[in-house]
Amino acid sequence: MREAARREWGALYAAVRDGITARGPRAIPLTIAAVCLTAAFQYVQNQPWGYQFVQDVGSVRADDPLWLALLRTPLSLFVPALDLPVWGALAQLLLVFGIAELCLGWWHTLVIAYVATLAGTLYARVGIAIGPDSPFGLPASDAQVVDTGPSAAVVGLAVYLCWRYRARFTGAFVVLAMVVECAVKPNLAGKEHLAAIGAVLMVCAVRSTARGSLRPDPGNGG
Repeated sequence: MREAARREWGALYAAVRDGITARGPRAIPLTIAAVCLTAAFQYVQNQPWGYQFVQDVGSVRADDPLWLALLRTPLSLFVPALDLPVWGALAQLLLVFGIAELCLGWWHTLVIAYVATLAGTLYARVGIAIGPDSPFGLPASDAQVVDTGPSAAVVGLAVYLCWRYRARFTGAFVVLAMVVECAVKPNLAGKEHLAAIGAVLMVCAVRSTARGSLRPDPGNGG
């Protein structure tokens, strides 16, 4: 059991340990900023004077003009859903963003997070255009659903980390859990999680191909 755990999580654990040992809390400035920003948005949007402000800067719906949705998408990642407990969003950010930042750095973490979030945001429009008769589609009523929160980014980062550090069984479990979630409750959030996973897996495939093309050819003396 210990050997299996070492093979599955050893490289990831070492990267996290080295990051904490080297810099401590200073190694995760993006994570700390994300947690603080999310907590601030939660406070503001629950005030009579702040709700509309948060909607204007970070609320995304599929029936918004595309340019407006794209403009709001960066901040939408840090706007917690009103119908879910905020501690869940904060815990996701602290754990997954923290691990990702320790292993990948803040810039790499932010790029993968936004790729996943943007994939979910754009999928909502495609899914509504396809319609509810397709397993990949969504009902027209979902165009009015407010689409915010870090969950798509968290799922995407988890899958990317599992690919990067060869935690294959953990990555497969995350994907399977999202598939089961979508099968049991096929709503906008569940399908956006699958879209985020698909986008991140494409990034992984491109990076794998690029790495393979950069390897020297032994036959050419590289």
